[in-house]
Amino acid sequence: MEKKLIVDVCLSPQLYPAYEKEDTIVVVIDVLRATSAMCTAFEYGVEKMIPVATLEEAHEYKKQGYLVGAERNGIAIEGFDFGNSPYSYMTGKTKGQTVVISTTNGTQAIEAARKAYKVVIGAFTNITALCNWLQTQDKNVLLLCSGWKNRLNLEDTVFAGAVAERLINSNLYQTGDAALAALFLYQQTQQSQVKFFHNSSHSKRLAAMGLKKDIKYCFTLDQTSIIPVLEGKYLVKMA
Repeated sequence: MEKKLIVDVCLSPQLYPAYEKEDTIVVVIDVLRATSAMCTAFEYGVEKMIPVATLEEAHEYKKQGYLVGAERNGIAIEGFDFGNSPYSYMTGKTKGQTVVISTTNGTQAIEAARKAYKVVIGAFTNITALCNWLQTQDKNVLLLCSGWKNRLNLEDTVFAGAVAERLINSNLYQTGDAALAALFLYQQTQQSQVKFFHNSSHSKRLAAMGLKKDIKYCFTLDQTSIIPVLEGKYLVKMA
């Protein structure tokens, strides 16, 4: 029997060392909102992005004249150009620019996975392009959920389950237990996905801030075919 590739899910950056392996593609997921914003940024013409884990790094880039998006706890940080709303990248201000971004969860996950064979960015907004590309790579896949402050969250886990389902259906992959759990969770959401997502803690948190428009956007499938990929310190548009 031909040995299948493995798709697995890491439910938090805190768990990443337990999953870290050479020759594995890591898909970083932060549906609300970092990875959705990153995909949108490239769709609207950003040249490069520099993800940084700390606000100190973000401040240093700001001093050097870069446009910087910085967010903590869902709130844009004063003194920076914007937070991590996808709509920040639709104004034309960032087109052709190199933009620095630092977020509560997503850029922490990128930092954790930085030494992986390859790091790419996933969101509902690019899910079909992402899954189609993964199926051509002949590599094991780890879906790294950014979660919320190193804890599990629903939307990232459900997205990981959606990707796992598509990869399994290609008949190229088998799952680890965490991927199977994410897959089952995703399948449960299909009866009432909107209600399920709106009950997640981060959706409630953003809704309370008046960001329902962002939530709807981030849960809308296939708004771009672009896959951001990490090359050195930069995220760039995959060729």
